[in-house]
Amino acid sequence: MKKEYGPLFTPWKIGTCEIKNRIVMTSMGGTDLFGWMERHHFDRAGARFIMEAARGGAGLILPGCQPVWNPMYGQWLHKNKRMFKDLAAWMPEFHRTGARLFVQLTAGFGRSFTITSAMEKIYENPLLRAAAKPVLDLDRITASASPAPNRWSDKVPSRALTPEEIREYIDAFAGSSLLLKEAGVDGVEVHAVHEGYLLDQFTLPYVNKRTDEYGGSFENRYRFAAQIVRAIKKACGEDFPVSLRYSVVSRTKDFREGALPGEEYTEAGRTMEESERAARYLQEAGYDMLNCDNGTYDAWYWAHPPIYMPENCNLDDVSHIRRFVDIPVVCAGRMDPAEAARAVEEGRIDGAGFARQFLADPAWVTKLTEDREEDIRPCILCHNGCFNLAHYKGVPNDQDLYDGLHMARCAVNAETMQYDRHYIRKTKKPRRVHIVGGGIGGMEAARVLKLRGHEPVIYEKEPVLGGTFIPASAESYKGKLRDLLAWYRRQMEELDVEVRLGTEVRSILELEPGPVIIATGAVPRIPRSVPGHERMIEACEYLRGEPVGERTAVIGGGLTGCEIAYELCLQGKSPLIVEMLPDLICQKGVCLANSSYLRDYFAWKKVPVYLETALEAVTEDGILVKKKDGTREEIPCDSVISSIGYLPAPLALQGRKETYLVGDCRKVGNLRTVIWGAYEAAMKI
Repeated sequence: MKKEYGPLFTPWKIGTCEIKNRIVMTSMGGTDLFGWMERHHFDRAGARFIMEAARGGAGLILPGCQPVWNPMYGQWLHKNKRMFKDLAAWMPEFHRTGARLFVQLTAGFGRSFTITSAMEKIYENPLLRAAAKPVLDLDRITASASPAPNRWSDKVPSRALTPEEIREYIDAFAGSSLLLKEAGVDGVEVHAVHEGYLLDQFTLPYVNKRTDEYGGSFENRYRFAAQIVRAIKKACGEDFPVSLRYSVVSRTKDFREGALPGEEYTEAGRTMEESERAARYLQEAGYDMLNCDNGTYDAWYWAHPPIYMPENCNLDDVSHIRRFVDIPVVCAGRMDPAEAARAVEEGRIDGAGFARQFLADPAWVTKLTEDREEDIRPCILCHNGCFNLAHYKGVPNDQDLYDGLHMARCAVNAETMQYDRHYIRKTKKPRRVHIVGGGIGGMEAARVLKLRGHEPVIYEKEPVLGGTFIPASAESYKGKLRDLLAWYRRQMEELDVEVRLGTEVRSILELEPGPVIIATGAVPRIPRSVPGHERMIEACEYLRGEPVGERTAVIGGGLTGCEIAYELCLQGKSPLIVEMLPDLICQKGVCLANSSYLRDYFAWKKVPVYLETALEAVTEDGILVKKKDGTREEIPCDSVISSIGYLPAPLALQGRKETYLVGDCRKVGNLRTVIWGAYEAAMKI
């Protein structure tokens, strides 16, 4: 192991509980031990993932947040004794890994609960609302500190939680914690004065307008969180460790308005001045650790950093708050292991929180200690598999139900939390398999085939592997994507996959007999009906290095177009965006944490955005557009980039048996659909 990582692998204590190293796997919805958004039970899939992370080297493991009152079916966690017995039977095996387990308990979501279009229809219809109440009591689920707008929907407002309901929650935290202690769990974490969840909503001035003992003064706003830890300590004893998930600063301007790194703004939520006082107050109430980051659901990119956020984005604030408490402090949020180790060594933090990297590679800590960093499959911060709650104008959470019920999967690792669907099954009849296309889809198919015992051969027309992922990873801030490309290329070498570069296959009839996987990707849509379209630069051409002028129009405000506009801003250029839909990034699978960053960034930097606007012509001096109201406008610009989507470009199947299309040549999607589809195709052979 490199010497610089040494401080991460020193022991420390949370209360009386000793942890073997400073690496904390922080909670992710879907990695729960008692089920996620379903009837409570001991969740074998969640337990398997937790065990993998523990065997992979994490010191402290925090499973997915567990509601003490289940939003689905309205169950109280501490009323189901059977699953705690199942947990107790599992704990000895977990402890043999040397890791420690704190179960994170949550009071719920309040106004942050993710509303879907179906939920809006239920809420707006009195008969449906009454019929759904035993399963989905939206009035109770969305209850907040005060009446407030939901983060996702204007149609399902939040009411104020009653004092009686608050007391029920406090008792439930205590009862659940006692059962967890008796099951052998090492501690609990209270979720959360963090991220704008229900407990945090009580502390935040822009949400909490109460006039009773839970509103108004500093002590009243933090009373709920303080009463919870006191109740847990009373039930479990002072020696039972209780951590608190804590957002140092809210980074929030108002409802649905976040503040970006470097932006000057007036804080609507928790200021640093209040946080200095709150951290000490919460320690004195009984909390044994603060597990920290920043943000709220209104500024979601702080707690769920997309690739646009800087590495270690919360470290300075967390290091600052560490000076005001005597208990351990953990920092999470795009943490770089080397920087985390330096921060631990310097006493700025006590532990480093990592989450999504465990989804991409549960064994990454072991690989770090074995000097095998190049073998770590990197998280690319896309949220496509783990947390793809998408939101745009006029639409609440645009997420497939299957994704909502099965979170904490991974776009770059098809096996994570999908153990019943995606697993390597050795073949009894090894075969030679032809793969046309050496992009990510082709390489993933080859990797899985080789692990199964087949002999894949890749035919790639270019002199290097990577395909369109090369331009897709070209922007300056996409280092993690370039790391993933390097990982795949290394896998081809390590597995000794036969690769034929500079070899174009024009027809699958050219190939020897045997199964064929076609992974030839997609081609860009060309707006040939637009006069002057030949003056446009296609998105991939720009990403491959085609120069553009100072003022550039990006046609298409989907994710690719917005990322290009963002890159142009970073280069100091002046982009503008033209989009036919009523909002930017109207796409399923793009998490609100990612899309809201880009929308907020363009608003902050005053990037001109023309919504519900169509391109009519490209001229020598700029573009001509037509707006929704029928008016036309000439917009001067130096260059025009076309980013209006792609079309599948498969080779003709030509009647050949055992032929599989994977990735964008089958259906244009995202990296998740490419990798999962390639994995599944390789398992069919």
